[in-house]
Amino acid sequence: MLCITSPSSSPAPLQPARRSRALSDRAAPPRIAVRSWGYSIYCFCFSTDGSFSQGGGNVRLSVLSVQREARRPGPAKAKSKFATAVTVQEDKTMAASKDNVDHLPIYKLDPKLEEFKDHFSYRMKRYLDQKCSIEKNEGSLEEFSKGYLKYGINTNKDGTVYREWAPAAQEAQLIGDFNDWNGANHQMEKDQFGVWSIKIDHVKGKPAIPHNSRVKFRFRHGAVWADRIPAWIHYAAVDASKFGAPYDGVHWDPPASERYMFKHPRPSKPDAPRIYEAHVGMSGEKPAVSTYREFADNVLPRIRANNYNTVQLMAVMEHSYYASFGYHVTNFFAVSSRSGTPEDLKYLVDKAHSLGLRVLMDVVHSHASNNVTDGLNGYDVGQSTQESYFHTGDRGYHKLWDSRLFNYANWEVLRFLLSNLRYWMDEFMFDGFRFDGVTSMLYHHHGINVGFTGNYKEYFSLDTDVDAVVYMMLANHLMHKILPEATVVAEDVSGMPVLCRPVDEGGVGFDYRLAMAIPDRWIDYLKNKEDSEWSMGEIAHTLTNRRYTEKCIAYAESHDQSIVGDKTIAFLLMDKEMYTGMSDLQPASPTIDRGIALQKMIHFITMALGGDGYLNFMGNEFGHPEWIDFPREGNNWSYDKCRRQWSLVDTDHLRYKYMDAFDQAMNALDEEFFFLSSPKQIVSDMNEEKKVIVFERGDLVFVFNFHPKKTYDGYKVGCDLPGKYRVALDSDAFVFGGHGRVGHDVDHFTSPEGVPGVPETNFNNRPNSFKVLSPPRTCVAYYRVDEEAETTGAGKTSPEIIDVDATPLKTPTATTEAHEERESTEDVSSKKGRQFGRQSSDKSTK
Repeated sequence: MLCITSPSSSPAPLQPARRSRALSDRAAPPRIAVRSWGYSIYCFCFSTDGSFSQGGGNVRLSVLSVQREARRPGPAKAKSKFATAVTVQEDKTMAASKDNVDHLPIYKLDPKLEEFKDHFSYRMKRYLDQKCSIEKNEGSLEEFSKGYLKYGINTNKDGTVYREWAPAAQEAQLIGDFNDWNGANHQMEKDQFGVWSIKIDHVKGKPAIPHNSRVKFRFRHGAVWADRIPAWIHYAAVDASKFGAPYDGVHWDPPASERYMFKHPRPSKPDAPRIYEAHVGMSGEKPAVSTYREFADNVLPRIRANNYNTVQLMAVMEHSYYASFGYHVTNFFAVSSRSGTPEDLKYLVDKAHSLGLRVLMDVVHSHASNNVTDGLNGYDVGQSTQESYFHTGDRGYHKLWDSRLFNYANWEVLRFLLSNLRYWMDEFMFDGFRFDGVTSMLYHHHGINVGFTGNYKEYFSLDTDVDAVVYMMLANHLMHKILPEATVVAEDVSGMPVLCRPVDEGGVGFDYRLAMAIPDRWIDYLKNKEDSEWSMGEIAHTLTNRRYTEKCIAYAESHDQSIVGDKTIAFLLMDKEMYTGMSDLQPASPTIDRGIALQKMIHFITMALGGDGYLNFMGNEFGHPEWIDFPREGNNWSYDKCRRQWSLVDTDHLRYKYMDAFDQAMNALDEEFFFLSSPKQIVSDMNEEKKVIVFERGDLVFVFNFHPKKTYDGYKVGCDLPGKYRVALDSDAFVFGGHGRVGHDVDHFTSPEGVPGVPETNFNNRPNSFKVLSPPRTCVAYYRVDEEAETTGAGKTSPEIIDVDATPLKTPTATTEAHEERESTEDVSSKKGRQFGRQSSDKSTK
């Protein structure tokens, strides 16, 4: 791609606001400024401001098909439930092996990493040794990860076999409804590895343990007997009529006639994920817990209609405390019973696939609930860490999360966690995962009271938990081998280099990391700064402050930003006026007008400039008001703030529909122009005085005017290719609740700037320019017209791209007239803004 680099300094990074959830890796540390190659991957230079011609504004816009170059064919869709195990593509010139761990490809990507060659050599050797040992003793990593077919309760033609790893137990029994909770006749035997087992013959040709019957593992340690839910249980339920009742393990083995059979193949992996983060339990409008089937039938169609291509499901694994948002897992192989059965969840995933939606699961392998009676922690009875799922002492306890920490070096812990991933992928057809709490896993200090400045010594030292890193390398290798199209996202706030590089290169193997500093920037601006204090350079820096060789998922807000104690962006912008001012039957107040405009701008610039994928939390696409608060004693067990008010966006006379329509359109824009997956990203103008940001992403040119009052008539915009440009998406269109000030039927012709091939003579280092009308608090994306195709009749014309509404032109509101100032910018300014480009290894785009 086109890029400009500079050793110049960057704007001082923000000390992000503390997140509402008390998780150390969610509280973004100060100064996450990751650099590579010895110099900053961002640069700033000066550029001249320009001016442009005026446009009209009596049309409504939606994104339709535009003729363009054929998209490269995607991978073929899977044809069966189980993915074919194929060898992960390795670096042909430097495949990782014990003989070349000192010459990893990551050193070519980032020479600064060579300083830490000892660290990388050590962890790569540890990974290869662990993988080799598993292959030697278990046959292969793939076989090792099928532990759920061996452990727990499994039925075959001869009987029912139950296995449980509990080396600290001195006696063990299987109890349940099937034997009236008396285990005297169902004593288990222990092998040399601490695995207890029992085989129970069928009774009259039927399993002795009936489907949907309660079971528990009873064991003795010393003089004490304890009853625990089987660690590998596939379902757990609680008697909801009894307050504080413990969960019971439930044997889930439905007859063939009751098993859900998948009907639809996995959709192909998109070039760029547009992720809809959702919580099934709070997805309904009723003040109650919603079900998997309700979500599938009522919410999935909304997600598809808004042009998302991926759904990310939270709180799938069973968790006894609902208000934990699913992050204090008690039963790792069990579907959360609040929302239905395993078969119901399969129906949801299959329904998503039928709509072309991939499904990611929010997986929590960073810690486990400290519950004893119904959680994995119940197997810890004071034994050594070699005989436990968790570390002992302080190392095994997370003091901020009040939870237990895994011993990732333990053989059976590796089997448990790797099999857990395989189970959800094979049995439920999940297409990948979002790994929660990765920062806590990466470091012995778990990120608690630690700030990451970008100094590499903070990432590669004795503070690094190599055991956890090796586990994540094994996990990513496994997932991409059994499902090459898997998408795996890391929630890491530290910015560890090569976290998202392939394992064979020396990386940890994730596909994406969450760009967690972006929402903190927006929250800081909305809470602490006046509009006039917003820095265009700081916004652009935050959105582009990432390692160019590692992909990021950008988001303006997720579930974190709206949990109790905080608010959604829309509610921060409009607050109490959302209760009275959202009717479209009356003129919008200045607060509502500003709020809707900035809601659209914040989410769009985050999507267009912030990463290689995009994420939105359920309901925020239409500006869901208020906050999230799960039922608890502190709110009198109310569900009022633990639901989604879809009626707000469905009611035609309310303004929520405008934000929803814009969300739909900006996703459609990426569907048409693929800008999220483009390595071409160039910011050419960050004008602090005019509050304007101009950048190119892929084939599009974006103009954002954050000024609260000023319209720029004839604003000059730099671009790469000469030709004719037209509006592709306009936040000020009437269909998006705007004022219709930008003309969609206007052709913007470019003018050459300076000497071809000599950037310093160009306009903002761009060889061409065109002029536009830029009203206050608006964002417009422009596309270059294929004039040759248009001349021959093969291309689309402007009316085909812009859906012109016959609705008469709205008269600008009194609010707009009173506050808006018009300014001509006809080449009279010699002031210069700053410009930077993101580097790319894709040389074909130069």
